[in-house]
Amino acid sequence: MATLSEENYLKAIFHLENKFEQGANTNALAEKMETKPSSVTDMLKKLSQKKLVDYKKYQGAKLSKKGKEKALEIIRKHRLWEVFLVEKLNFSWDEVHDVAEQLEHVQSRKLTLELDRFLGHPKRDPHGDPIPDAEGNFDFNDRMLLSELEEGANGIFSGVKDSSASFLQYLDKQEITLGKEIAVLERENFDHSIRIKMDGKTKHISALAANNIFIKTS
Repeated sequence: MATLSEENYLKAIFHLENKFEQGANTNALAEKMETKPSSVTDMLKKLSQKKLVDYKKYQGAKLSKKGKEKALEIIRKHRLWEVFLVEKLNFSWDEVHDVAEQLEHVQSRKLTLELDRFLGHPKRDPHGDPIPDAEGNFDFNDRMLLSELEEGANGIFSGVKDSSASFLQYLDKQEITLGKEIAVLERENFDHSIRIKMDGKTKHISALAANNIFIKTS
């Protein structure tokens, strides 16, 4: 059984693998885990001994089949708990991450299965991220960043790249919520900010914000 710290590393490696094809290198993992590269190296050796990662010195690590299954199990629990907190306990979407970080380590397969059933087998969490099923499968439809959308094009707000509380609170203030249709009206050459239309209203969005909003196009 993996320790809490080991589970956090497996999840971090999974996310880095999706970002970098070559896998999770030591420095990137150290930055994500907010620790020293030497500590990362020690942990990767432990995970390698448990057959959870394929680790190569100076190159970093990739999850083994066993490690990927474990990472997806943790991510599944995290995202199901986020849905539960928002839908059943009235948490806002910017409050749930830290609480779900604690709940994701509960070691009860039955609890996870019953939670999934109780929630009606949700496909996405409150931030628009896909929830793996009991076998680790999940539907990740093609989507693009709002910053990549051409002038005159439109799409549905389907998720966020940055799930920090400050960004989610910013979106709440702008009344930009998941499922809303967003049309790009104009892009400023100077700072790449964009003017959008949503619910019949126009808004100005910074380049930074546009680069953290996922859009699903038809």
